[in-house]
Amino acid sequence: MQGPSASDTSCEKLTPTQQNKGAVQMRIKSANSHHDRHSQSKSMILSENVKVKEPVSKITEVVEKEGYIQKAKIADGGKKLRKNWSTSWIVLAGGKIEFYKESKHPALANLKPGYKPEWVDLHGAHIEWTTEKSSRKNVFQITTVSGNEFLLQSDIDFLIADWFNVIKNAIDRLPKEQSCTPRNLEFKLQRSSSSELLSNLGTESKEPKSEHRRSLIFRLNYSTSDTNDRNRVKSRLKKFISRRPSLKTLQEKGLIKEQVFGSYLHLVCEHENSTVPQFVKRCIEAVEQRGLDVDGIYRVSGNLATIQKLRFVVNQEEKLNLDDSQWEDIHVVTGALKMFFRELPEPLFPYCFFEQFVEAIKNPDSNTRVKLIRHLIQKLPRPNHDTMKILFEHLKKIAAKESVNRMSTQSLGIVFGPTLLRPEKETGNMAVHMLYQNQIVELMLSEYSKIFGSEED
Repeated sequence: MQGPSASDTSCEKLTPTQQNKGAVQMRIKSANSHHDRHSQSKSMILSENVKVKEPVSKITEVVEKEGYIQKAKIADGGKKLRKNWSTSWIVLAGGKIEFYKESKHPALANLKPGYKPEWVDLHGAHIEWTTEKSSRKNVFQITTVSGNEFLLQSDIDFLIADWFNVIKNAIDRLPKEQSCTPRNLEFKLQRSSSSELLSNLGTESKEPKSEHRRSLIFRLNYSTSDTNDRNRVKSRLKKFISRRPSLKTLQEKGLIKEQVFGSYLHLVCEHENSTVPQFVKRCIEAVEQRGLDVDGIYRVSGNLATIQKLRFVVNQEEKLNLDDSQWEDIHVVTGALKMFFRELPEPLFPYCFFEQFVEAIKNPDSNTRVKLIRHLIQKLPRPNHDTMKILFEHLKKIAAKESVNRMSTQSLGIVFGPTLLRPEKETGNMAVHMLYQNQIVELMLSEYSKIFGSEED
């Protein structure tokens, strides 16, 4: 038998995937052979363990890099999309990136007939690291000439850095003119009927209308993210922020109302021309009308979302009706009252008095303790003194119903101690301070008439 001639010599082409165990090997005869009449003949050698439903087509593009990575598409043709992260098997080859959902290599994946992966044309594309488009770390963005924007991310530093460098090198090697200009794209729109091209351009019909082509060309010219444009936007924002009116100016003009929650007690009282905030009075009235007999009043927490809603209403509106059905849960009212005192920038017991109250409660003689605390109460600023007097009178009524609501002076001290009385700077004695805070509130409730009475005993 004669050996094959030079013209009959067949060339064996194997992809890296085909070299793996169980992969498909193809031997393709040269098209120049005089034995080949009209087309190339193929012979296939299959492993016994591999079942192939359809012949594997010839792979002509060289795969530069492939693997798993997090992907999110945030713009399509200049139109912003909702950011949804997903894990994709991406393949960089032939000047484009393809995204697959399959976990296997695309050449061997069980893909449906006619399946076409999402892909990115890298001709003229722009790649850059970004920290503004996502709270995740290690994120870079690819922007195509057609206005598509993709975010790629991985928690592995060296992996994402390698992907960035490989894609950037691939973009730099590609000619910038290819499929970048509106003229070339318009030519494709006129001459191509490819369903893949039409789907990428977001059209439903096979022949896009002329107005669609014009709008697409306009987007190509103006939708691509540009560093200079972002810098100009940042510069304008800085100028706007520097020129914006202050909070005090807006409040003086009546554009922003005075806040109740989170404001200093004396400012709230000055704004309302009183010595006790109206919100505190209304909460106390509501609790005394329908909450004195409620089990665990002030100890049981209300629905936080409803409390926040009440907080918003108080800050934005002057009129408040706590008898409204949306505030029917009394624990919402008590929770909002506790939140008001908790969010005071300076607590009801001012910081400068904290150590003095602690020293007073440490005194071993009970009568001396009462006199010292009474003396300190009288030295407080008027809004603090009057608000404290009304609040403790109300809590005394709560404690008087202990047999029903199970809230003793000790229980109320535990609830209100850290809320009303706290040091300006926390130290290592937090547990000790908490004990004193509770004891101070408990003593003021049990000796209310002596401390807030008109005459000293």
